[in-house]
Amino acid sequence: MTKPSKMELRKIRKTVASEFPNDPALQQVHVAQRLIARQAALEGMTIPQYIRSLRKVPVARRRRVG
Repeated sequence: MTKPSKMELRKIRKTVASEFPNDPALQQVHVAQRLIARQAALEGMTIPQYIRSLRKVPVARRRRVG
């Protein structure tokens, strides 16, 4: 995962703050969503594909006893 530059982060925060001026919690959610969307685009995936790629699925097989 590549970190956004300080300038990109400021731009995202400024845009989100103008869209949701009196709701810091909603601003935080939208900033996070835009960062995830940015990273997904850099990886060449959609947001759901990117999130699925982050999951760590155990590969161990369980043996049934009995």
